[in-house]
Amino acid sequence: MVIANARALLEVGRRLLGSAAPTTVLNLAAVAEVDSAALSLLLAWLRTANERGVALRIAHPPASLISLAALYGVSELLPLA
Repeated sequence: MVIANARALLEVGRRLLGSAAPTTVLNLAAVAEVDSAALSLLLAWLRTANERGVALRIAHPPASLISLAALYGVSELLPLA
């Protein structure tokens, strides 16, 4: 989840959230690389989920994502499962 693939991931995520279960868990266990674009992407997906009445939870975020969220002061905005 880096700037190079953020736009494509944003669109895929928005499409998937259109048919998501009322409570959906986003498993990030396979994510190997993140940058600040990952935070923007997650916040955009959370906004989309909220608009569609989906409770989106984030599971197994990489340590680097947790560190970035703390650095930018947005840790409390990420609903960790």
